[in-house]
Amino acid sequence: MFIGEYQHTIDDKGRIIMPSKFREDLGLNFIMTKGLDNCLFVYPKQEWMVLEEKLRSLPLTNRDARAFVRFFFAGATECTLDKQGRVLVPANLREHASLIKDAVIIGVSTRIEIWGKEEWDTYNDDDSLSYDNIAEKMAELGI
Repeated sequence: MFIGEYQHTIDDKGRIIMPSKFREDLGLNFIMTKGLDNCLFVYPKQEWMVLEEKLRSLPLTNRDARAFVRFFFAGATECTLDKQGRVLVPANLREHASLIKDAVIIGVSTRIEIWGKEEWDTYNDDDSLSYDNIAEKMAELGI
């Protein structure tokens, strides 16, 4: 399980250090893709296969389902950690997440999210994301 928030920087070659607490559960090879809310999603191979199976079951006749599957798979790439625990973030993914220099890496249960620091700060400052409002909505979902 991935939990926590970590601040890192992107080096000149587009690499970022994956937090050491994430590395064992992530494994050496994993999948990185465009995420929602202008971040990147990172999945261990096993979690990616579970998600892939769910996406495969979406109806091909549904336009929104096709669009989502395209978005998710077209942006996906297999990544490998180097000996220093760094991963190269492809240019198209850095652009999607506005990753220029400073980044925030967060654990979100079964996946990791990589955010540009400014995007993360803006997301957290959004008044519509009041945790009291979110808690009320979660209660409606039975959580």
